[in-house]
Amino acid sequence: MKILDYYILKKFLKTYVFAVFIIVLIVMVIDYTEKIDDFIRKEAPLREILFDYYLNFIPYWASYISPLMVFIATVFFTANLAAKTEIIAILSSGVSFTRLMRPYLIGSGILAIGTFIMIGWIVPNANKIRVPFEHKYINNTYYFDKRDVHIKIAPDVYAYLETYDNTTNTGYRFSLERIVGTEIQEKLMSDRITWDSTSKKWTIHDYRIRTAGATSLKFGAKIDTTLNLFPKDFENKHLLHETFTLPELNRHIALVQSRGADGIEVFQIEKYLRFANPFSVMILTIIGFLVSARKARGGVGFQIALGFSLAFIYILFFMMSKGIAEGGGMPPLLAVWLPNIVFSAVGVGLYYTIPR
Repeated sequence: MKILDYYILKKFLKTYVFAVFIIVLIVMVIDYTEKIDDFIRKEAPLREILFDYYLNFIPYWASYISPLMVFIATVFFTANLAAKTEIIAILSSGVSFTRLMRPYLIGSGILAIGTFIMIGWIVPNANKIRVPFEHKYINNTYYFDKRDVHIKIAPDVYAYLETYDNTTNTGYRFSLERIVGTEIQEKLMSDRITWDSTSKKWTIHDYRIRTAGATSLKFGAKIDTTLNLFPKDFENKHLLHETFTLPELNRHIALVQSRGADGIEVFQIEKYLRFANPFSVMILTIIGFLVSARKARGGVGFQIALGFSLAFIYILFFMMSKGIAEGGGMPPLLAVWLPNIVFSAVGVGLYYTIPR
């Protein structure tokens, strides 16, 4: 890289860091104002508020707003360069418009890699601490209230629970069926099962076992067994997808698919987002450069306003497609990548139409 590249790259990264810092600080102040009553009412310790919640709150919001802040930072500092005729001077010295984009591509590439690492590993590990804090001190106490729960726990084995009490880790009206083809080969029925936290096994109480071809039932008072079923399957699922690192998210998706359970779209969307967001950083950087690189007679106000408008449209477009995908109206992969595809086309159109 040459001096020009370092000059632009330095301005780019400094503006981005400053913008993220200011926005995160504002969000933290607003969040604390909204939740201070919850902290006082539930007597949250100051140390947990500062270190368990807000210390892990910072990387979450920094990564969440990263694509938007990259776009706004690019528009802001590039429009200022254009207003001071620095870009005109650079182009007049023989530097091509395409060559001028190099430090922007380098900067967005650095931020894209950082964003991928953040949302793939750092933020999920931070959320493992932040989310339980929210459940404990901010949200209402969670009770598992679903009825008639069916879960596939092995290729030919299906579990059923009429109700489950997550406060005592006890399930009622439990049955376990082994089905081969269309026939039930074996069925276990029990009035109650409980989780033994010491042995990490389920205790099945007052069970009856019926086997295909048998003329009588097998009875028992109690039996301990290991099942591909755990108390965490009945815990609060709110923001669960945000607590998984990328490898953990892949394993959880495979588990949900093997069980044939509903709600897999949320986890698939989260997975695809972690690959799409870094690309959106680069796409929005280029669009930000293209809309703000030309000097305007009225100053930088119009270009900054245009940048905010495009950012708002991108966010609106993304939220709509994500909501449709979560409702099952669109494949998750298409929903996540559609905003990037559309805005890539917008970027190509701007590149060939904006005067240089």
